This record gives sequence, C-alpha cells and structure tokens, in this order.
Amino acid sequence: MISDSVHGFDQIFSQTQPLRTLKGFLQKDAIPHALLFTGIAGIGKRMTATAFAMAANCLETKPDITSYGKNPPPGDKGTFADSAVSPNPCERCSSCKKIRSGNHPDIIFIEPDGAMIKIHQIRDLLGTLALKPYEARVRFVIIAESHTMNPSAANALLKVLEEPPDRTIFILTATEASTLLPTILSRCRRVRFNPVSRPDIVRLLQITRGIDPEQGKTLAAMAEGSFGRVLSMSRSNWGRRRKWLIIAGGLENPHLLSGRSRSSLLAFSEELAKSKSTVGDSIAVMKTWFRDLVVWKYAPGKIINQDLADQVRCASANSTVEALLKKIEVLEQAQRDVATNMNLRLSLDLLMLRLGEP
Repeated sequence: MISDSVHGFDQIFSQTQPLRTLKGFLQKDAIPHALLFTGIAGIGKRMTATAFAMAANCLETKPDITSYGKNPPPGDKGTFADSAVSPNPCERCSSCKKIRSGNHPDIIFIEPDGAMIKIHQIRDLLGTLALKPYEARVRFVIIAESHTMNPSAANALLKVLEEPPDRTIFILTATEASTLLPTILSRCRRVRFNPVSRPDIVRLLQITRGIDPEQGKTLAAMAEGSFGRVLSMSRSNWGRRRKWLIIAGGLENPHLLSGRSRSSLLAFSEELAKSKSTVGDSIAVMKTWFRDLVVWKYAPGKIINQDLADQVRCASANSTVEALLKKIEVLEQAQRDVATNMNLRLSLDLLMLRLGEP
C-alpha cells in the first residue's frame, strides 16, 4: 500500500484505460467470467486484480451481482450505476481487509510452482471450485504468470473456463497474450496494461522509498516502464552492480568484446546466472549502457548514466552505431527469452556469445 490515505484503484499508476474498463464492468454489473491482464512484469497487474476483487466484494459499496452468476447471495441490493457509491473499494470493511491480507477464503491466488504452473495446482483448484463460495459475493481466481502453465495445466484450466462455476471470476495475468493457448484466449476478455511512465515511477519512488528525484530519474530510465524492476534495483546496491557489469562484462570497450575468449564470455554468464532475481535488472542496465553509447554521439546531454559521462564518452568513441544497435537487439532478445521462462543459463550463454560476435 502506498499510504493509508490512498487505496484501491488509486494506488495504481499509468493505467487510465485499464482502470476505466474495469470500473465500467463494475458500474454496469457485467464482469466477464474470465479476464486476461497483459503487459510487462512489474506494472501493477496483480495489484489491480486484487483491488478489483476487493471492489466486487466490498461490504460498503454492495454492488448488485446478479449478472456475475446465477445464485447471488441474499440481501445484496443496489448497484454502482444507480447510486453515488464509487466502485473503489473502501479497504476498511472485513472483506477488503481479508483480501488485502491474502486471507479471504474465496480469493484464490495461483502462482508458478518453480518455473511453471503445474497440473496438480489446477486439479487442486478444480476441487475447490466444485464447492460454492464460502462468504464472498463473487469468488475470484487470480492466476499470476499464466503463460507459465504447462500444456496439461492449460488444458485442465480450459475445461473450467468453458463451463465456469457460478459467482466465479477468473483473472489471468501474462506478459504476452500470444504465449497462451488460442482456446484460452478466446474465452478471456483481454485488458492491456501499459508500462509505467517515468514521471510516475519517480513519484512512486519518492513516496514509497524516499528516493531523491534525480536518482529516481536514472532508475526510472533503466526500469523500462516496470515499477517492480525499479523497486528491485533500489533495494539492491545497483550502483555497485552497474559498475561490475560494465567492467567485468567488458562493456567499457565494446569493440573488444569480439576478442574475448568463449570461456571468458561463458564465465561471465555463469556469474550473471548465480543471482536469478537480478538477471532482468542486469540486462536492463547493460542495454541502457549501450543505448547511452549511441545517444552520446548525437545528444550527450540526454544520456541516462550522467554520473559515468567520461566512461560513456570513451566507450562511444571506440564503437560504431551499427555495432552498438546490434548489441542492443541481442539484449532485447535476451529480455524476451528471460520473460518467457526460457532456460535461464542457456539464455545468458547465448546473450554473451552473441555480444562477443564481431
């Protein structure tokens, strides 16, 4: 939570259209039985799903849920649309508090077990869904990183999406819709989430971490729209890691990367893989570095690593734009590979070998 005075949908930044869509579902009492939230990691998809479940079950707003299922619980009257009540959850009632704390029996979260969501997790879910909701106005099943479902898990989920239980809403989150089965996609209403804007990231860093705006601007530029990534970077000693990546990775002299031995390149990828939680951040830092080497040639004042301007100048002078753009493409491919849960060590090995190509 950002602060005690900000709650529900107000905690979610840079998602004007997704929030408008979701609030519209609440106000019209017409929530699709399955939603797919897509977008890069760390932009608030899960937070939004939680706020949405809270809004649909908030005891202070009490929306009419007749269109959410065939058997609404007795006593629920009135709608968002015909009252002055906001679709924003109150976060004060017992339902909101249980959902926020993760202790509501009818708000079910499923996450990857290791690298993927497995069939036993979906089978357990189906067993739970065979029972009626315990206390919720509408039950929510939130499946995070649904693109990691193995084929058997995806097929098992498909069956329940085809015949959803009463008063049950599914929310799947994924980086890309294309990573899911077409049959699952056809049964979900897609809601696209945006990268968080740099000004919003800077503001969030001030609010949540007390980070100076100037440092926040540098972090925001490296985060590429992911507030989750920038939080991870701010918690770690990202300045020290950046220095290690540039020196140990041979980025100070990009034109010499092609002269490094295969064993040296693979040794560096092995070191990168030792800290799985920082791999995404490390690739983003490396990409930002190469981006700065290109930008320096045309607008030195717009580089992100302003505190390393001398190093950027020297490295840029010894590199061609064509070679630098090629390395940026290699890093972008590595980001895609990591995001889709390709074998991490293999992804990093390929990254370094390709960066070492002439």
